[in-house]
Amino acid sequence: MTISVAVSGASGYAGGELLRLLATHPQITIGAITAHSNAGSRLGELQPHLHTLSDRLLEETTVANLAGHDVVFLALPHGASAEIAAQLPQSTLVIDAGADHRLEDPAAWSAFYGSEHAGTWPYGLPELPGQREKLRGSQRIAVPGCYPTSALLALAPGFGAAALLPDDVVIVSASGTSGAGKALKTNLLGSEVIGSMTPYGVGGVHRHTPEIEQGLSQVAGEQVTVSFTPTLAPMSRGILTTATAKIAPQLLESLVAKQTKPGEYLRQIWAEAYQDEPFIHLLPEGQWPATQSVLGSNHVALQVAFDERTGRVVVCSVIDNLTKGTAGGAVQSMNIALGLEESQGLAQLGVAP
Repeated sequence: MTISVAVSGASGYAGGELLRLLATHPQITIGAITAHSNAGSRLGELQPHLHTLSDRLLEETTVANLAGHDVVFLALPHGASAEIAAQLPQSTLVIDAGADHRLEDPAAWSAFYGSEHAGTWPYGLPELPGQREKLRGSQRIAVPGCYPTSALLALAPGFGAAALLPDDVVIVSASGTSGAGKALKTNLLGSEVIGSMTPYGVGGVHRHTPEIEQGLSQVAGEQVTVSFTPTLAPMSRGILTTATAKIAPQLLESLVAKQTKPGEYLRQIWAEAYQDEPFIHLLPEGQWPATQSVLGSNHVALQVAFDERTGRVVVCSVIDNLTKGTAGGAVQSMNIALGLEESQGLAQLGVAP
């Protein structure tokens, strides 16, 4: 079976990463490649690493150019996907790598994005409990944000096992500059970033906050409140997330009564949750994840620890924000929706050094 695919936003980082992965997918034929301001340019001028596609010309991002494909990827800024998606036929699998269809609460969307809510699509994070079933056969998929991907995969096992308290969750993530997109911004210049780290979106205002809370609340079966702080790191790709939450007191009391070490019990929870996941790896005890180990791959590396003094569970996770955090998750979700082998087109391992 050959599947025709169109990619919008192909001149950006997410669109370029999608094309990199799709170019090696054994069942994909790449059709229309579109952009907005860069329409008419040769792809190789903007994505010089995509050698097999370098002579392709970027078309305008229009419904007419995207229609007629089996799959359409929308790698567009938030607010730009919904209008196009609404005009594509229901028979087309549309995968939105932007934010337009991730949130379920219209009020949360309005509060954080300042526009009208476009509706909710199945969430493209297959590793969350029950999510694969929602993705199979779906014709509309919302790809998670890169920060939520790292945070949700870090903490989901603990909330799924009722091991964590829902009202004191603290997440701090360091991201490479590609997470901010390809548009020219002073704070992303090399001279501003090299040798420096900077927080931003501080105080609960980052747009990924409600998405993280939504995902964790669904897993926990109750409302989870998150304090999320992103930081900008002097690297082009990658996210290192450190997520902490209080251990449930009744669980701790039970473990102490049984003379079971909390750290060992918690590690077993994460190990069992991800033992059959091809892209998620709980590292051996004492080994901590590094962003370099997942560079360019759809893989996730995790480590979990228990802070006995404070009663907090600490989980560190690393992903490549452009691969597992965006394009890889999109291709993985496409494979599931179409009934393909889940890892097709995603065989790349991390690159080091």
